[in-house]
Amino acid sequence: MEKLHGTTIIAVKRNNKTVIAGDGQVTLGETVMKGTARKVRKIGNGKVISGFAGSVADAITLLDKFEEKYSSSNGILIKAAANLAKEWRTSKVLRNLEAMLIVADTKSMLVVSGNGEVIQPDEDIIAIGSGGSFALAAAKALIRNTEKDARTIALESMKIASEICIYTNGNIIYEELEGEDD
Repeated sequence: MEKLHGTTIIAVKRNNKTVIAGDGQVTLGETVMKGTARKVRKIGNGKVISGFAGSVADAITLLDKFEEKYSSSNGILIKAAANLAKEWRTSKVLRNLEAMLIVADTKSMLVVSGNGEVIQPDEDIIAIGSGGSFALAAAKALIRNTEKDARTIALESMKIASEICIYTNGNIIYEELEGEDD
């Protein structure tokens, strides 16, 4: 059975706004199976935004698990992510899931992987998926050299990634959270 390939997800935070954007392409081998998949969504009663790369069914399972952990962690993002990573790494069922997640609230953004990793970026940008490196490079250039807002940086970075990565399309979906002034 051929594997489903690729996607690109990026998270950007700037001026108290956090945005996660992702493309809609689902690829099986060398065939585009769908161009309008929704890989970015709000969870945790709208207090968290998330994006996933990898197998859609696996990612939905992980999002459901993350939402459970978030609820039982009293809405503490890092605790929920750490608890999910621990269970993901140790559970015989979850261990075989092939996906990565970005989760973010108004204060933090994290990547959660099946290897038990919870990664918080040094900068307010993080990306995953087949076009993640392209989107990340574009976002770093934009955040360092322009005054553009988080949404614009995320969307322009995704557009650039879609022009380079064959597993990423230009059908971009995003979600946004606005925090309180620092």
